[in-house]
Amino acid sequence: MTTEVARFISAAIAALVLYGVGSAMGNLFSNWINSVARNPEADEKIKFAGMLGFAITESIALLAFVVAMTILFK
Repeated sequence: MTTEVARFISAAIAALVLYGVGSAMGNLFSNWINSVARNPEADEKIKFAGMLGFAITESIALLAFVVAMTILFK
């Protein structure tokens, strides 16, 4: 196996994290919409927690993307 093939496989493994991030975001927003639909008055209370969860999940996705690109183009 050459180093180029190893880099492609490593980048693919690093990009697999994006699958988990996508499903986590779907779960986060699905639960957020369900909770607001059940109790509309609590929207302001859970907005901060929802946005914080979104930001943390998105930062993991960006970090995984940067790692994958670094592996590919280094």
